[in-house]
Amino acid sequence: MDDSCLDDYHSDMSRVKSFSRLRGRAPDAAARRFDSLEQEAYLNLWRTYDRLKAFEEEVFASFDLSAQQYNALRLLRDAAPESLPTLTLAARLISRAPDITRLVDRLEKMGLVVRERQTQNRRVVRIALTPAGERLLSQMAARVAECGARQLGHLRPADLRTLIGLLKEARLPHEVPLSDRVTAPTPLPE
Repeated sequence: MDDSCLDDYHSDMSRVKSFSRLRGRAPDAAARRFDSLEQEAYLNLWRTYDRLKAFEEEVFASFDLSAQQYNALRLLRDAAPESLPTLTLAARLISRAPDITRLVDRLEKMGLVVRERQTQNRRVVRIALTPAGERLLSQMAARVAECGARQLGHLRPADLRTLIGLLKEARLPHEVPLSDRVTAPTPLPE
C-alpha cells in the first residue's frame, strides 16, 4: 500500500474534482484512490492505528513488554484480588491471542503472574498478578498516561467520545459476545 495514498488523498481529490468541474465530467475510476467509502474509512483507521501504535511500542519496549502482555497485566490487575481463568483472560484481550499459553509463559518467567491449578478440576488454570506485576504496572502508569496524551491528546474530549462511539458502532456487528468466546470446561464428576 502506498503511504502517500492517505496523506495526499484530499488534496489530490480536490484537484481532480476541480479539473472535472472545469471539463464538465466526473473523475474517472483511475483517478480515484479508493474503491469505496468503506475502504477509505478502513484504510484511514489502519493508518491511524499504525501511527499511534508506534508511541505505545516505544513505552512497552522500555519495560521489556509487548502491548499484548501489558494488556494482560492490566486485565489481571482489574480482576484482583481474584484470578482469571486462562480462556477468560484470552477473551478479554484487545487483540486476539491465539497462543495465550505462550503469552502467560513469558509473563510467568518474568515473575509478573502466577498460574493456579484448580484442585477440583485440573484442566482449569487461573492466572493472577504477582506483587512484582503490580509494581511494574505502577512504575509504568505515568509513561502510559503520557503515551495516551501523545496519541490523542490533541482531540477535544467531546471529539474523543464521538470517536469512541463510532468505533464501537463500527465494531459491534463483528464482535463475538464474551459468553460465546469463553466456555467453561465441563466440571469433572465428584
